[in-house]
Amino acid sequence: MASKRAADFFERYTRDFTGADFQRLFTRDTPEAYRFFTRGIDFDKVAQEPWYRRWAIHTRLLFVAFTMRLSPARRVLYGVALILAALGLARLFSGFGPTSALLFPIMTVTLYLPHWVPGTVSLLFGFLLVNLLMLMEVADRLSLKSDLEIARDIQLAMLPRGVKTAGDARIFGATRPANTVGGDFYDILPLADGRVVVAVGDVAGKGSPAALLMALLLAMLRTLADEMLEPARMIERLNVQVARHSPASRFITLFYGIYDPRDGSLEYVNAGHLPPMVFHRAAELDRLEGGGLALGMFPAATYDSHRAIIQPGDVLVLYSDGITEADSAAGRAFEDTGLEAVITQTREADPEVLARAVLAAVDAHAGDVRLVDDLTVLILSRVGT
Repeated sequence: MASKRAADFFERYTRDFTGADFQRLFTRDTPEAYRFFTRGIDFDKVAQEPWYRRWAIHTRLLFVAFTMRLSPARRVLYGVALILAALGLARLFSGFGPTSALLFPIMTVTLYLPHWVPGTVSLLFGFLLVNLLMLMEVADRLSLKSDLEIARDIQLAMLPRGVKTAGDARIFGATRPANTVGGDFYDILPLADGRVVVAVGDVAGKGSPAALLMALLLAMLRTLADEMLEPARMIERLNVQVARHSPASRFITLFYGIYDPRDGSLEYVNAGHLPPMVFHRAAELDRLEGGGLALGMFPAATYDSHRAIIQPGDVLVLYSDGITEADSAAGRAFEDTGLEAVITQTREADPEVLARAVLAAVDAHAGDVRLVDDLTVLILSRVGT
């Protein structure tokens, strides 16, 4: 029975393994990892050194290049591991002893070579293989991280920057992904007739899959916005496209509004997103209620538009659930009350200052707790008269 379990484990463990894969491990993956960590080394300068010093220089430069790409804490931990391994290897050293060697067919010489406890060579070889594997894994991760950082820059470049104006209203949005890239987004899109689209969305999930869907939705939204559709019809068409082009397990919440600076009216559709807050001059708070299903859930879903008036002195706050669901070290969420407190204290500030104050308040609330969801906030502030 035990032999059968061992055979089953071996079969699972070596499944899909081929000799070609093993060969590529040393003929392709290892050289690529070496080139990744040594791409900043001046090999022409190293070549000028005596031949007997080159291997030591190569080893030192590779070690520095590899360890300096680790975080400080991991770098120190790796250094401690190497020191402990060296100390353990020294304990296994049993001194120098005579070893016979055949120099010529008729001559045998005796050499005094280092002797080790039996099994030391296997242990050292295993240690070196583990380090080689770690070298390749870190190279892959760092290469992927570099690609993700480029993707993040592209993603942020797709979003509007700076404070936008629409009549006597000023609008600013900010987002910060929990990972390198995220699924939250916002948009501030002027229309040909003087109105302005304000939108905040949240793709289910995080990371690269959510970021790809975010880019897809933003492109479709801007394309359809050029057709000057009324909001309900706009969201219905957008929902059909999302359902057609995204996986069935993914959906997107979206608040889409069209602000008219001539009279302060806001015609909007809420597709499963959190209801925005409107802070009035008289210290009153309203929520823009009314909504429908998230995008991508049912292709035939219909939506209703609603209407609100943003009065002079009012502040409209659109946000994602990452804001209110951010936890503290004690497990307490930031909640709507935390957001309300920030807006109430700084509502007279510029929208950019106000948005950044919200993000700073969430950071202060979370403390050392790593945020697990993207943070997005969009502020529309109408100048009071």
